[in-house]
Amino acid sequence: MTSCCSPGRGSADHRATPAPPAPPAPVRRGDPADDPVKGMVGIPGGTFLMGGEDPDGWAADGEGPIREVTLSPFLIDPVCVTNAKFATFVKATGYVTDAERFGWSFVFHHVADRRHVIDGHVPGAPWWLAVAGATWRSPEGPESGITSRQNHPVVHVSWNDAAAYAAWAGKRLPTEAEWEMAARGGLVRARYPWGNELTPRGRHRCNIWQGRFPQVNTAEDGYAGTAPVKSFAPNGYGLYNASGNVWEWCADRWSTDWHVAESPRTRIDPQGPPAGDGRVLRGGSYLCHDSYCNRYRVAARTGNTPDSSSGHTGFRCAASR
Repeated sequence: MTSCCSPGRGSADHRATPAPPAPPAPVRRGDPADDPVKGMVGIPGGTFLMGGEDPDGWAADGEGPIREVTLSPFLIDPVCVTNAKFATFVKATGYVTDAERFGWSFVFHHVADRRHVIDGHVPGAPWWLAVAGATWRSPEGPESGITSRQNHPVVHVSWNDAAAYAAWAGKRLPTEAEWEMAARGGLVRARYPWGNELTPRGRHRCNIWQGRFPQVNTAEDGYAGTAPVKSFAPNGYGLYNASGNVWEWCADRWSTDWHVAESPRTRIDPQGPPAGDGRVLRGGSYLCHDSYCNRYRVAARTGNTPDSSSGHTGFRCAASR
């Protein structure tokens, strides 16, 4: 499973892929004295219209049909997990990410350390390079770092990594329905978390690609790569960067048609299909551009294998109330 938006580990040339690593070791939970839900945003639950049927949408991704979905109240982080937060987790547990176990991850060609590019490619998306030593600590390659990006979202984390962090923190990953309800910020059938216009009054509201993809990024929104997690104004529920910046892992397994079935399981607190090889990603990233990937729309979605990682994929956590 892969797409030009979110390259899958299996999409690279097989010579770039070392033998699969052993499963991550169990991690202990965070300090029980800490309040795991402190700072989270409360979402009231209820019924909302999920999905979209935008004329420029990606019907093959299963964005539609628009349907009524009912959710119980829940909590969600207002921001994605930062490099600083993830570092705390790693220090407390000794956790080793999938990218570290495999020894490489996908990096966008503009910023990749080409001295460490290994023999692999993504068909149809040559802008993704497999870089040896690219990890959450070293996003562009082994000689890069995150010292100046402590409040940026952690990247090069797989679904497995995100789920491990969430469990340690006493939280969980949001379901896809929870993610979308929260991202909509109380708006009904809006195209973006703030409304239907991409740049209302000429102001940028998210971190996506400007210019000619994949050659020229004018960075008119202020960022050529990831942005700090509280960049731009929050939506009506207080969520930051629900569109653009980084793709966000959700709990659900990937399917393009499971939710289409007329069944209560897809309408009330849906958990996604019971089986499947991939996991859902939502929100788009700083590399999205309407010339090839306008998946920064709130109804847009994609999926990837749970061991895949890249320089534009992160996550935020949720919790039940």
